[in-house]
Amino acid sequence: QVQLVESGGGLVQPGGSLRLSCAASVITFSNYAMSWYRQAPGKERELVAAITSAGDSTHYADSVKGRFTISRDNAKRSVYLQMNSLKPEDTAVYYCRAQHSRFTVIYWGRGTQVTVSS
Repeated sequence: QVQLVESGGGLVQPGGSLRLSCAASVITFSNYAMSWYRQAPGKERELVAAITSAGDSTHYADSVKGRFTISRDNAKRSVYLQMNSLKPEDTAVYYCRAQHSRFTVIYWGRGTQVTVSS
C-alpha cells in the first residue's frame, strides 16, 4: 500500500516560513495528483493546495494564495509545501493526500503539526 510521510512541521512565529515535505513510498508516484490539506481544532479539513500528477497545474485556497507554493519532484517521489508569511490562522495539522489519476483510490498521510504563534 502507498504510504505518505509528512515532515517539516513545527512552531514558527508569525511572518516566518516553513517547508513541508511529503515522501511517498510508491514507485509510480508520477501517476498521482497530490495535495495538501489542513485541519484546525473544531474546523473541517480543508484543501490548501493541489498539484496535478505532471506538475503542470496548481490550485490554492484563497487564504494562502501568494504565500504558499506547492511543488513536486517525481524523481524524489515527494511533494512540498513552501509556506511563507505564516499567520496564526495557518495553525493546523497539515496532511498530504495522494489520488491516483485513473483509479478511485486516495491515500492520506498522518499529518504534521504547524503552529504559528508568538
